[in-house]
This record gives sequence, C-alpha cells and structure tokens, in this order.
Amino acid sequence: MGTALVYHEDMTATRLLWDDPECEIERPERLTAALDRLRQRGLEQRCLRLSAREASKEELGLVHSPEYVSLVRKTQVLGEEELQALSRQFDAIYFHPSTFHCARLAAGAGLQLVDAVLTGTVQNGLALVRPPGHHSQRAAANGFCVFNNVAIAAAHAKQKHGLHRILIVDWDVHHGQGIQYLFEDDPSVLYFSWHRYEHGRFWPFLRESDADAVGRGQGLGFTVNLPWNQVGMGNADYMAAFLHLLLPLAFEGGYHLESLAESVCMTVQTLLGDPAPPLSGPMVPCQSALESIQSARAAQAPYWKSLQLQDATPVPTSPSTHSPEGRPPPLLPGGPMCKAAAPAPAPAPSSFLDQPCLCPAPSVRTTVALTAPDTTLVLPPDVIQQEGSALREETEAWARPHKSLAREEALTALGKLLYLLDGMLDGQVNSGIAATPASAAAATLDVAIQRGLSHGAQRLLCVALGQLDRPPDLAHDGRTLWLNIGGKEAAALSMFHVSTPLPVMTGGFLSCILGLVLPLAYGFQPDLVLVALGPGHGLQGPHAALLSAMLRGLAGGRVLALLEEDSTPQLAGILARVLHGEAPPSLGPSSMASPEDVQALMYLRGQLEPQWKMLQCRPHLVA
Repeated sequence: MGTALVYHEDMTATRLLWDDPECEIERPERLTAALDRLRQRGLEQRCLRLSAREASKEELGLVHSPEYVSLVRKTQVLGEEELQALSRQFDAIYFHPSTFHCARLAAGAGLQLVDAVLTGTVQNGLALVRPPGHHSQRAAANGFCVFNNVAIAAAHAKQKHGLHRILIVDWDVHHGQGIQYLFEDDPSVLYFSWHRYEHGRFWPFLRESDADAVGRGQGLGFTVNLPWNQVGMGNADYMAAFLHLLLPLAFEGGYHLESLAESVCMTVQTLLGDPAPPLSGPMVPCQSALESIQSARAAQAPYWKSLQLQDATPVPTSPSTHSPEGRPPPLLPGGPMCKAAAPAPAPAPSSFLDQPCLCPAPSVRTTVALTAPDTTLVLPPDVIQQEGSALREETEAWARPHKSLAREEALTALGKLLYLLDGMLDGQVNSGIAATPASAAAATLDVAIQRGLSHGAQRLLCVALGQLDRPPDLAHDGRTLWLNIGGKEAAALSMFHVSTPLPVMTGGFLSCILGLVLPLAYGFQPDLVLVALGPGHGLQGPHAALLSAMLRGLAGGRVLALLEEDSTPQLAGILARVLHGEAPPSLGPSSMASPEDVQALMYLRGQLEPQWKMLQCRPHLVA
C-alpha cells in the first residue's frame, strides 16, 4: 500500500515580520530543508505524494473553542503592529497574515494522513507541516503552535473512524503540554512525551511536565511523561526508555535544520520499510536517564499491571546456581566452567557498523529460499523466491561434520541457505528466510553460525526457539550471543548463553521480548541476526512475526529466519512480509504474564544485569 508524504508549499508563507530572538528559529527553512533532503536521498519519489488540504471550522472545533478559531481567522486582515500586539498576549508566538491559512493546512495534512491510513489507501505516512501544534491549547496559541495538529487528528480518528485506543508519542525537546491538557481525562488516548525538563528549569517550566503528572479522572494512567533532567541523552538512554517504559505500555527537538532534515529522512526511510541503521556509541544508559525512567514507572505502576508485576516481584534465586555464600556466581564471558579464564577481548568493530547511517537499501530487500518453489506462498511483489544454491563441493564440505546433513534433501536446503547467507553478508540481500528438514535444524543452524562468523560477521546474535541447543563447538569468544526461548528452565550459563522457557501467555511473551531479548540484543550490537524456529518452538505466526519485526531494528536489518520445511506457507509468508518492512499482524486479545513467566524473567535479569547495562531500569543505589 505504500507510504504517504503529505505537504503543501503554502505552509512556508508564514514568517516573523519583526525582531524577536525567541521566535526567529521557527522559520520556513524548517520545512524546505527537510523536503530538500528527502529529494536528495530519493525518498520523496518513493512515497505517495498527497497535497495538504485546509481543515474545516468543524474539524478545528474538535479541540479548539469557536472564539479562539475566530480570533486566529481575524489575523488575516491585521497590520504588522496589530499582529505584534496580539502575539504578545501569548507565550512564544507570532502571527502573520498567512498564519490562519498555513495553520489550517497543517491541521488538514494530519487529517488527510489519518484518512489515508485508516481507509487502507496507504500503510503509513508522514505529514510535513508548519506551524507545529503540540503546545497549542483549547483557547490559546503557545510555543510557535497555533492549532494542535496531532490532537485534531486523534479526535478526528475517534469521531470519523470509530477508534477507541490511540497512542500519541511526542518526541521533542519540549514537553507538549497542549496535547496533555486536551486528553488528560480521556482514557481512549495514551499520551507519551519524553522531553528536556531539568527539574523544571527548561521551557515551558511547568510542574505538570514531570513524571508524576499521570492524567485526571478517567484518564489516570493515560498521560506518561518521561522528563530528562540531564542534557546529552544518547542512544542507550532512549533505547532504555523504549524497552522499559514506552513499549510495555504501548502493548496493550525540531528547530536545528540539519538534525531536523536527517530526522525526517530517517522517519520516511523507516516508514518505507528500509532497515534502520545500527546505533552508535556504548549501549549503557546514564544514571540520570535511569532515574527518570524509574520515576515514570513508579508514577504509572498503579495504573498498569505489567509494571506492577515487574516492579513488585522480588528477584528469585535458583539454589542450583548459588555459590556457598548464597550469592549467584559471577557470569564470565567464557562460560560457567571457565572461572580461571581471562575475560574475552571486546569484538572488533564490524565493517557493517562503519557504513554511513543513511545508505541505500540493497537491490533485493528480502529473499525466500525454500527447497522447492512454493506456488501457494503469498509474498509482497518485490520479495523473490531464490533459485540459486552454493557450489556442491562447498556445501558438502560444510555438511561433512554433521550426520544429519548427509541426506540429499538436507544437503539441498543447506546449499540454498549458504547462497542466501552469502548474499546477505555481501550486501546484495538485506534479509531472508530459509527452510531445512526438522531433523537437520540444529546442524543447519550450526553451519549458518560458523559461516556467518567466518565470512564477515564480527558479532552474531542467534535467537533459537524450541528444542535447539547451543552448538558444543561454538567458541566462547564473545562474538556470538545465544538466546534460547523454549528451554526447560531459566538459566544464564554465561553472559553470552541464556535460556528461558517459552512464556505461556501473550503478556509473558511480550515481557520476555521487551525485558530480556531486546535489551541483550541492543547491548550486544550484532551485525547479523539469526532467528531459528526449531522443533517444538510453539510460536504462533503473529508472535513469530512480532519477534522478527523487533529484531529487524538491529544489524541494519540483516535478519535470517530459519524454518522447518514442514512449516506452513502462511508462516513463511508472514515472516517475509515483516522482514520486508510491513507491520506484524495483531497478537489478539491482551493477557497478563503468568507468575512463573515473571519470575523467570526477573531471575535472568538479576543474573545478567551486572554485565548487560541495557537491562537496567533503575539507578544504582549509592550508600
């Protein structure tokens, strides 16, 4: 269905007519710089271009008072002195004769995008607008914002399309207090804002921008503020907020022209389904970020059971892994039996991570390599079924140490997997799906790991589901992180070898992915991801799709899924679509994690947190 880009050149018309250092940063170049960068990167041409329309009086009235709309309309005929006098009545705002027209276009662009997505015309999209909107209130302009574009779009989605649950994620250096005020007593809208706060010393200087502002009345728990009290938050800090606050609740900056243009390009690339670039810098959240996250979790816990369970459950201990002193033994890189071994050296940076952040997608984004082409497999138009295979002699050499790969069908499947894996490592293919006989699943996975490590991957993440054991000859050198979901018990055999039972409830599965798998994965920073659905994996299609989609944010999207040959074509089709960039299907009705699932998760987090800082969601206590 594609990605829409909504824009109108008239939105550049409004501009500051007098000297005002506070307001001069809101200028037409905010739009033109972003649009120029989209065109330079060839991204605009890949989108369905929609021209913004003006929002009607009735649509503006969904969140604004008639008197305020009338006031803004009158600015069309005011002179410069009158405009300046009116602007002084508000905080950080300026009016121009074109403001009313531009602001109606900005609001209308959001409405068009909502309609296009919810009617199935497009899958997603970006509205490129000005003036902005999230500070605007029911009867007041504020912070360069005239009409509250996002709030109008949310109210429109509820009224016209009958939506009952809407998530607004407000990512800006400033708190969007306008959206918060408009929906703070509305349980149908979950508003999440992370913003610079500095203990109330940063604009808009509001007490209600802090973490303990959680909504009012029926809307209690549906306003979520994450206030940053320290400047310079990095990738690890934002990722920790994603994993430990925003995403657990959801499963149920803008004036620096260079950074704004890059942010717009990144957003459009992601909406188009292109792989995300690897994150840079050490994945260790700072103490200030953890303090803010914990404050927000504590404020929200009374209203969200997922936070109650995790924050109230004591970290259980396993007697079988305890030292005589009663404390869990330290986890060593070389494994539990290597206590005398020196820590493994940090893996060398991968060549993949040295690539520019915004690089063109490979010519083939997703490939499916089945033993024989399946005519019943439904795939997106540009996902191909691979016909090539590795050379016979090479395939036999890799298969020779494994008896289960001696049969012809297993050998054929291995040749296709090797051919696909080489294409991914060479940058010709971004992601893929390969099939193998069930009896050869473990051996095929072993070969895939060894092939990846010997042909360019410096750090490889393997998420093995079902009855798959870590290959015994796999080196303990810190280059491979093995996560088994479906083991008999929760166990951290080393910091690079983790096993957990498959959660029995959807809520437990989500908690496992968000609270364990993704923090470990982003802390590890792999440049190749293998997802193996082995014998007895027990995952339904939507769950496997969600896991694959989440892991796609790693390694520049280089994800290879390995399935058993007797898996249904529907499963291969679902995985192909999510690896290609489509949204995963719904998991169905939500359910809570079982007490056993929560205990397993918290035990592993307690064991691994000293080594993997992305697992932290609380600051360290200082005596």
